[in-house]
This record gives sequence, structure tokens and C-alpha cells, in this order.
Amino acid sequence: MQSEFLINALSVHLPPILRWAGVIARRLRSHNISVATKTTGSALTDALTLADLTIQELLVAALRDVDPIFRHCRIEAEESTGDLDAFAQESEFVLALDPIDGTKQYRDHTGNGYAVMLHLRTASEMLYSLVYIPEKGVQGWWVEVTPERVVSGPDDWLRPATDVVRSLVVAEADRPTTSNKIYVIGFQHRDVMAASEITKCGYEGVAPDEMPGSIYELMASGEFAGSLIHSPNVYDFPVSMQIARYFGGNACWTDTGEPVHFRETWLDEKADMIRLPRVVACANDPQILAGLINLAKSWHPARYRPGDSLVE
Repeated sequence: MQSEFLINALSVHLPPILRWAGVIARRLRSHNISVATKTTGSALTDALTLADLTIQELLVAALRDVDPIFRHCRIEAEESTGDLDAFAQESEFVLALDPIDGTKQYRDHTGNGYAVMLHLRTASEMLYSLVYIPEKGVQGWWVEVTPERVVSGPDDWLRPATDVVRSLVVAEADRPTTSNKIYVIGFQHRDVMAASEITKCGYEGVAPDEMPGSIYELMASGEFAGSLIHSPNVYDFPVSMQIARYFGGNACWTDTGEPVHFRETWLDEKADMIRLPRVVACANDPQILAGLINLAKSWHPARYRPGDSLVE
């Protein structure tokens, strides 16, 4: 199976599916839909709602039914709902989905940057990403990423979703970096400290509670330069990496400087998530990426540990 067939099928079928999922998310948000299952000790990780479960059920069923090509992919889903057995158990192509990225913000009504998202990748390459932010703008907001284009812009419910996404203006790949804002997450109770260390280096570290929206839209628009994340999960973070690569940057492990790949992951049993190991820096600009790698090269590789220090 060739990747271009999968990319084309996703670009055709996925926009209306994510738009429908976004409408459901907006509606369910007005109800008490919290679910208590995860116990990592991090409020950001442990937040779970019926919307996460319902939307994943919808996304998985839609992928199963709209085109048989998707069944040849392996599914990596943040939750366990849906007919996951309908998809390949072994495949070079992975469809990874996050039914609601930013669940704590979504559940607690502390912001509108939550998103419904899905991406396609192999062990080393990012092939396609689509993000729908239901409550940005009047009718939602799109971010679509391929190796050839990054687009970001408002939805229009009077037009077919696929037509809207295809009509968005492509960002220039050689666009100069004008922001020094870096999103920081994953360091548990040390997030604010990590953001402060980034700021001391001449950038502007932004901890989760200070985020003004979705990191994918913010990186696509250039409002944020990148992120520094401890053991990012494989469902949402790779979209940031694909955006960075389009603009000439990348995502790298800070201890080795090696570009991120997906041959090395671990199961976070506390959160029931698959994660990349150690600290990962991601930036649109290679110089900023190098600065983040140098800053965090000696930071502790373990996500869960006692103490307040960032270093080993």
C-alpha cells in the first residue's frame, strides 16, 4: 500500500468526520461528563470525560466504514473505546487519534483551545495530520499538515468541510520565525520551573495553565516557536513535529540530539498511554531547536520521580 493513497483518502473523508465530532464535543461540554479512571497524580493527564469516549467511538467507526483502505492501518488511540479490532494489528502505517486534546481545559471550562485530531505516520515519517478546534472562531478552526503544506484557518458550515480545508491558504515554508514562545508540559509539578528556565535562556516559556489556545494552531500560525515536553504521548505530539519539519525545524531528544522516531516508545501504565521516552524539544526554527536541546540536555529522563529538580 502506498502512502499517497492513504493521504488522499484521509484528506477527502476526514474533514466532515472531525467537524461532526467537534459539534458533539461542543454540545456535550454543557453537561457534567467527567469520568474518574486515571490516577497519575497529574490533573492534566487524569482528566477524562464521556466526550473523549463518545468521540473516539465515532472516529473509529467512521474510519472503519468510510473507506476499506483505513483497515490496513494500525490504530493507536488514546482511549480504549471503538471497534479497534477492525484494523490491522501489524502495519507500517499508524493512524493515531486524540478525541479531545486538552481534556482538562475542556472539562473545566478554562479555555477553548481543545481539539479533535488524527494523524498518519510510519516509524520515522509523519505523513498527514488534521486538527479541528471546535470553539476557536465563530464556527471552528482547521489545521491540516502534509509534507508539502501547512494550512490553518476558519471553518464555514455553509460549505462542505473538505472544500473548506482545501481552500485554506498554504503557509510559506521559509517563513521567518518571529516568536520565541515555547510551550512546556509533561514535567509534572515542575512545569512552571521548566518554563522559567526556558525564559532565562532568552525564550518565553509558557506552562499549560498559561496557554492561549491549541499548540498546533499556534505553531502553524507562527505565534509559538515550538515546545519542550517530557515524554510526549504518541497521539497528539507528532502533529507538532510535522508542523516543525515543514518549516525547516524538527523534534529531537534533548539528551542525544537525535531526531525523534517511533521505534522507541514506552507504555505509561499510570495514564494508560504510549509515550516517547525522555525530554523532547520541538521547534520550527533550527536555531531555537538547538538552544532548547542545549538547555535540557541534562534534564532528568524519568517522567515520574520524587523531588523538584529538573536535572539528574
